[in-house]
Amino acid sequence: MTACASPVVSGFNTSTLASCDDCYSNAASMGFSATFFGTTYTQAYVSNNGYLTFGGGQSSYTPTGLTGYTGLPIIAGFYADADTRGVGTVTYGTGTYNGYAAFGVTWNGVGYFPSQTDKTNTFQELLVSRPDLGAGAFEIVFNYGQIQWESGAGSGGTDGLGGTSAAVGYADGSGAAGTYVQLAGSLVNGALLDGGTNSLVAGSNDGTPGQYVFVPDSGQVASAAPEPGSIVLLGMGVLGLAVVRRVARRA
Repeated sequence: MTACASPVVSGFNTSTLASCDDCYSNAASMGFSATFFGTTYTQAYVSNNGYLTFGGGQSSYTPTGLTGYTGLPIIAGFYADADTRGVGTVTYGTGTYNGYAAFGVTWNGVGYFPSQTDKTNTFQELLVSRPDLGAGAFEIVFNYGQIQWESGAGSGGTDGLGGTSAAVGYADGSGAAGTYVQLAGSLVNGALLDGGTNSLVAGSNDGTPGQYVFVPDSGQVASAAPEPGSIVLLGMGVLGLAVVRRVARRA
């Protein structure tokens, strides 16, 4: 099988999270206004654990799933226990994507807890302003280059595998029906990995392998797609730094 080029794009790297475990950024300006399930935001917080949040930072590392999720509004490209003290970087910043203003975060070659380097993941999430689709409208773009691990030791994983596996999608934090999307294969051991039954690198919902695009308030791809519930069922293959100590697992 011929390998496909990674959809992860360059740029969006004016800021970098220091090498850390369970940290998140200060409020970062996105450079535009984005309306996420009725609330408009101009800033986001980047977590090294594979997601960004609105309204505050978050350091949680074991995914509880995004279906019915309650908490800070979250957009999760790969919600799992990343640890960059061993290897990898998390960069973020503003730029453009397909001619539109965008805010992007790239997890580049990141390892997993505790400071493991034998398996690494590279993925990206972009928030792309789309005023042509309506006031405050934006796209979520998830890009995947390599997914070799799915969990950290604090989430029950062994050598980056098993335990409580990663979740991918987004949610407004209310837990109400119609306010979240979770990709097929989330929380399923092995499913989202390269070669897995729902491989993020091989799958897509827009025709580009390793790329998934949503307009969040509708759950749609920008060029017309199913409702949020259908997206979940399609089987798509388809955050100065605030460091929070892990009390339980370091006790």
